[in-house]
Amino acid sequence: MSLIGKQVEEFQAQAYHQGEFVEVSQETFAGKWNVVCFYPADFTFVCPTELEDLQEQYAKLKELGVEVYSCSTDTHFTHKAWHDTSDAIGKINYTMIGDPSHHISRIFDVLDEESGLAQRGTFIIDPDGIVQAMEINADGIGRDASTLVDKIRAAQYVRTHPGEVCPAKWKEDGETLKPSFDLVGKI
Repeated sequence: MSLIGKQVEEFQAQAYHQGEFVEVSQETFAGKWNVVCFYPADFTFVCPTELEDLQEQYAKLKELGVEVYSCSTDTHFTHKAWHDTSDAIGKINYTMIGDPSHHISRIFDVLDEESGLAQRGTFIIDPDGIVQAMEINADGIGRDASTLVDKIRAAQYVRTHPGEVCPAKWKEDGETLKPSFDLVGKI
């Protein structure tokens, strides 16, 4: 079942953020754009490449008013240990959520029940806590965080321009469409 257009359900979790343990909940997402990036596990192979890539896009996302969260079924303690020992993860400045209870992974429907690990899911959440975009990849397929920048810009544009939509490969300041009877069959 798709989560698009649905409110993020209630949750509460411990997280690691810039040398401290912090609490995160669905309320943390309120009033700003958010990206939540689920991944299978700390101390693995594809995961650090993705999280480091996400850090490389973090400044651009922050400029767009977006906060970033990574989440796995590891604990916040494990996130700290990984941050302290990995060159790639040591660069991360965004919040790393621990989900050892699997509650958050179930809310976002990314939990592989058999392994107890989260799948590679990326979610864009608007300031009202509504999921606007999602992508889920198989474990062996890493994500490219640079695509998030254009997706966020499109989601923000559509939110502030009711009645307009962004076509494929839309870039900021690109042309949009206004769906109407006159466009049917003409694109």
